[in-house]
Amino acid sequence: MTPFSNMHRRAFLARASYGVGAAALARLFGNDVQAAAGLPGILAGSHHAPKAKRVIFLSMAGGPSHLETFDYKPELAKMDGKPMPESMTKGQQIAQLQGQALKCFAPQHGFQKYGKSGQEFSSLLPLLGTMADEICIIRSVVSEAINHDPAHMFMNTGSQIAGRPSMGAWTTYGLGSEAHNLPGFMVLTSHGRGGQNQPIAARQWAGGFLPSRFQGVHLRGKGDPVMYLTPPPGVTADRQLDVVKSINALNGEHDAMVHDPEIATRIAQYEMAFKMQASVPDLMDLSKEPASIMGLYGCKPGDGSFAYNCLIARRLAERGVRFIQLYHKDWDHHGGIKEGIAFKAEEIDRACMALLTDLKQRDMLKDTLVIWGGEFGRTPMSQGGNGRDHHNKGFSVWMAGGGIKPGISFGATDELGYHAVQDPVDVHDLHATMQHLLGIDHTRLTYRFQGRDYRLTDIKGKVIKPILT
Repeated sequence: MTPFSNMHRRAFLARASYGVGAAALARLFGNDVQAAAGLPGILAGSHHAPKAKRVIFLSMAGGPSHLETFDYKPELAKMDGKPMPESMTKGQQIAQLQGQALKCFAPQHGFQKYGKSGQEFSSLLPLLGTMADEICIIRSVVSEAINHDPAHMFMNTGSQIAGRPSMGAWTTYGLGSEAHNLPGFMVLTSHGRGGQNQPIAARQWAGGFLPSRFQGVHLRGKGDPVMYLTPPPGVTADRQLDVVKSINALNGEHDAMVHDPEIATRIAQYEMAFKMQASVPDLMDLSKEPASIMGLYGCKPGDGSFAYNCLIARRLAERGVRFIQLYHKDWDHHGGIKEGIAFKAEEIDRACMALLTDLKQRDMLKDTLVIWGGEFGRTPMSQGGNGRDHHNKGFSVWMAGGGIKPGISFGATDELGYHAVQDPVDVHDLHATMQHLLGIDHTRLTYRFQGRDYRLTDIKGKVIKPILT
């Protein structure tokens, strides 16, 4: 045994409590796996009574056009082919249209009113339209970033600087998770037809400077859901358990010497990986889902579609996962937007309706916050004659469930869909509102790093109170 004279005072105290940790480990690997506690958060309790227990964030990667989805602009249709008013665009940041003639480009699909609330959005989304009275459409979102990667960073972390914790990591850091055998933050990705298949970097769901146990875990829709989940031939669960126990015992000895928080994370990750070998196959086994549910989503087991991922998201939510993020790619329509947006609408219309319907009929929508949106919108000006460029001055996001006032619209862009002119909503405001609904005061959930206290909303952010129940 290492002499106490070589140990830090804090390491000695850690070692003195090691017996308690060993008892916890024994309990963890006991016969009753469900007895193990979920991932703990830093908060002893929420700052105030929460409306939502969990978040399902539907990220439309590439920048969906608000002008073909949720923000109808008849005046833009009237001005099709005419020059954009210089008063709107002069001095404004534009991604790829700088120095080019800027011409108005009419909405490429019709709009109609849905539900008793009469919410108006694209006729490409008739099935989602049946849920119009459940959702709140925010038509005045603005972002600081205008290119994909920094815009994804800003939407996910509140900063364009890589290395900051993602919103899912902040959520699990604060509240932990009720999931016993799954990570508290899980991510699924899908793509389809009709756009540019751009990669999504894993740093978008990273833990940043938070302990790495709070980062997101990517769950693949096809093949093995998690890499190396299946044991090699001839390796039994008992043999794996022996290895995990031995490795964690060694890690515990090392942690007692150096007192490194990442060693504790490593121990927890070994334990979680072992538990996931049983829990993930059960999660992905849809054999017990009734035919009515499979028909509702319109997917097949393991097809990797957005609809399939929405069904898995519901199953993750049932199992206590705190933050679930779905990326659906290919919304980057610099050209061919009329056909491309129709493909994307077809891929999400039934799936979004099914997710909201499924959650509601299970009495889960009331405490599940569902958010839909991209990293930015698209320009009212044409690009290449039949596409739209990136646009961050005004775009649309919708929210449902978990304390959101249903069947309303909030905010507005100008008559051509360029600037957010009524009740602008910054990305920091979205984050502040999300944390508020989870019972978190966004100004109080902080982490000290490099001499200052950081938070998801940085030094900004206000709760959007008019959209709350």
